[in-house]
Amino acid sequence: MEESLRFDELRAALARHVRPQESTAIDGLYIAQIEQPGPPAPSMTGTVLAVLAQGAKRLAAGDRVLEYRPGDYLVASVDLPVTGHFFDVEPGRPALGLALTLEPGAVADLLLHPAPADLPRPRAGALPGLAVATMTADLLDALTRLVRLLDSPRDQAVLAPLVKREILWRLLTGEQGASVRQLGLAGSSLSHVARAVRWIQDHYAEPFRVEDLARLAGMSPSAFHRHFQTVTALSPIQFQKQLRLQQARLLLAARPGDITGVAHRVGYDSPSQFSREYRRQYGHPPSHAARPGSPVAAAAKEGAAP
Repeated sequence: MEESLRFDELRAALARHVRPQESTAIDGLYIAQIEQPGPPAPSMTGTVLAVLAQGAKRLAAGDRVLEYRPGDYLVASVDLPVTGHFFDVEPGRPALGLALTLEPGAVADLLLHPAPADLPRPRAGALPGLAVATMTADLLDALTRLVRLLDSPRDQAVLAPLVKREILWRLLTGEQGASVRQLGLAGSSLSHVARAVRWIQDHYAEPFRVEDLARLAGMSPSAFHRHFQTVTALSPIQFQKQLRLQQARLLLAARPGDITGVAHRVGYDSPSQFSREYRRQYGHPPSHAARPGSPVAAAAKEGAAP
């Protein structure tokens, strides 16, 4: 009963501070409200903790499908391309949730301090970069207090960093503590894979050799491919393709008549190959973005919400 009441309190606090831009006065805290379910939409996760106080969301990353709703929390320990879809949403009962950016430096700072013996220890090998766990009363209480600080601008500068630190500690000592811990360890398998992920994100339109990415990550090609697949649920080539198609979708919303130009801009030499892969990914050809009332922009916004 206490936890249910606390969700009511979190839900009310979130509803008071919903804004179109989703960002809030507290750095790294985002609040979103989705009025109706829409089509599955692509987005990047960022490194975040995401919580829903109302409604539910389904995320697909590669061949993995995860769902979370009130009573769960989602941790993304690496910035991943996903397809998201809200459900359990009705008129007058929107999806309502928050996302809190997880900063590797803040995690690393907590790990510098003496830790209890039961704090999750580093594991050999990589862990999935996206995971769902069961909400605890302590974590829910800390999240509610953080959102309530939006009602007290005078207190935010002093108290928000303390509450965010408590939230990180609750994550580190919780069900997904090992995944969050890897975010703050410079030598973890996840941090090595994250270097390659960032390179692909910055150079998604360029061809690459997996051997070169493995060298960047400090791994053998076989180990790199295995760890990359574990973290992202995609091969490096599939990861790049997801980024290219997501970027193409956004570009087509602004330049619907330039399919060939967009294809070349995101790295495709063959417009016909681009059209095939775009249709396979989104279920319709690139020209669909040119139609009046195309849902591309709205779907992209939905995909970015917590």
